[in-house]
Amino acid sequence: MSPGIVVLVAAVVAGVLLSVLKTWYDGRFRATRTVERPAVDNGDQLTADDIGVELGERATLLQFSSAFCAPCRATRRVLAEVEGMVDGVRHVEIDAESNLELVRRLNILRTPTVLVLDADGDTVTRASGAPRKADVIAALGAAVARAS
Repeated sequence: MSPGIVVLVAAVVAGVLLSVLKTWYDGRFRATRTVERPAVDNGDQLTADDIGVELGERATLLQFSSAFCAPCRATRRVLAEVEGMVDGVRHVEIDAESNLELVRRLNILRTPTVLVLDADGDTVTRASGAPRKADVIAALGAAVARAS
């Protein structure tokens, strides 16, 4: 077998493995670190002033999007459906390009990124990429249980 064919096969296998890993990781919610709430606000808690609208009574789905992001449109649709299904939940979409200070503060690296905030504005979990509806509902369950 020639070295060219070996390199080609290795490149194809590496590409397939990377594709499978990206597909598995995309849109998965992951827990944020849990810290005891300090007596003084440390800037990790988001308020209505930070996002431009009031937070949801029970939880807030905060989506960071950009203008030419196709997965952002699908994410918007999923989060709007979940907002309609669960009382006290609000979906807020923020343009990442127009809010660079907030993007840097929250370490948003790509769009769409979804943060699930509890009633107090603390981040419970986050997902990069388009999440599935079932994953969003499960993440909301964690946010609502945390507030109880």
